[in-house]
Amino acid sequence: MKLVHQINLAFAISLIAVLSVTAVIIHYVLLDHFIGTQRKDMQSIGAQITETLVSAAKRQIPIEEAPLAMANGISTYPIVGMSAVITDTQGNVVSSTPLPAAVPAEAVPVEGGEYQSVGVTKGLTVRQILKDDLFLTEVTSVPQGTLTLITPISKIKAIEQALLGRLLLVFGAGAVMMLILSLFITKKLIKPLMLLREELKKVKERQFSEVRLVGAPGEIGVVAEAVHEMASELERYHHVQKQFFQNASHELKSPLMSISGYAEGIRDGVFEGEDIRKGLDIIMSESSRMKNIVTEMTLLAKLDSEEDIFQAAPVHLKELVEEAIERINPVLVKKGLSVHLSYAENETLIVHADRDKLLQALLNIVSNGARHASKHIYIQAGIEKGRVVLSVSDDGEGIAEELLPYLFHRFVKGKNGESGLGLAIARAIVERCGGLIMAANRKEGGAVITLGFPPYRAAGA
Repeated sequence: MKLVHQINLAFAISLIAVLSVTAVIIHYVLLDHFIGTQRKDMQSIGAQITETLVSAAKRQIPIEEAPLAMANGISTYPIVGMSAVITDTQGNVVSSTPLPAAVPAEAVPVEGGEYQSVGVTKGLTVRQILKDDLFLTEVTSVPQGTLTLITPISKIKAIEQALLGRLLLVFGAGAVMMLILSLFITKKLIKPLMLLREELKKVKERQFSEVRLVGAPGEIGVVAEAVHEMASELERYHHVQKQFFQNASHELKSPLMSISGYAEGIRDGVFEGEDIRKGLDIIMSESSRMKNIVTEMTLLAKLDSEEDIFQAAPVHLKELVEEAIERINPVLVKKGLSVHLSYAENETLIVHADRDKLLQALLNIVSNGARHASKHIYIQAGIEKGRVVLSVSDDGEGIAEELLPYLFHRFVKGKNGESGLGLAIARAIVERCGGLIMAANRKEGGAVITLGFPPYRAAGA
């Protein structure tokens, strides 16, 4: 079943259930209200009749001559829908108005031996009427005996059902209007979902560049924006992936060609004497370079896909910087470079990271600075705006402006670059530490690479 039909069916069932429960509640509320109102009217009328009968008794007026004139079935009081019955102390009917026409009348003896037609159900006495659930009664003591006002509940129910029927008609018309409105709203809401499904099919078929933004309100619009952003990101990732394989094949192809060329030359006797040794040195050098490229590519792939490769723990940044300088010291001495360290005083520079991976990132960054520096490398660490910040700068020629946005992409190499993977690996490691890496040119000349990390906080701190 289509989603639009499911929603409409669910709405219809819910609406019917709600209206049914509402109708039942209104039925009992109306019935209770009408019964309560009728009982109050009966009490009021009973009080008026009782007052008249008390007055007649004081003046010793016979009940047949009382203003009620009940013996003739006529009352001067508004007791329409009710019947009034007066019984003596023995329970005999001495006067009454007719009961409703639906109740057959029977001759009942009254005082004096005469018979009077009263509206009492055949075989049903006044005492039985008082106990019957089909009648609403109000009993009052009067000097002449007992005054009983009787109203059939069926009349009250008839009024209530007539009103309830009209309410149900109103409910029915409202329900039809709601269903029509539901069809319109559902169609309007489902249409963006149908369009979104078509765009997702394009994603499935890897047509990322053809995915359009579906305009829709509310949460559907948020989902549509997320799908469009996802398609853009997948398109970018797909492009980067293709570029990565192209660059990787190019980087691996160059050393392979050198290795293959020198190996064939040595085999065919093209090289002799010292040239053979030089050729073997080149083969070993290119093999080592290719091994490094493969190792770095493998590390990048693991950083992107494997969670367990990264073991985070508290790391003292000062100790890590000193170890990195110690490891790269031979290169610094060879090039005659000086390293200037600067730390913020009285501040504990601890970050939450994988120590070995972060050390490798730092070695890549410092090595990059060493390749481009003229005489000096500056390393500064401190706290800025609540974050641990480490910057590595040099006094070299700086970074080409057109290269800055892509400096940390894979296989992007600047002047004197090696594989183009060192800074990409550094970025992947820093970001896995929850940090951020940026590159810029110094006003004094040279480049600066800045790393920012959230400060380490012990559990419960």
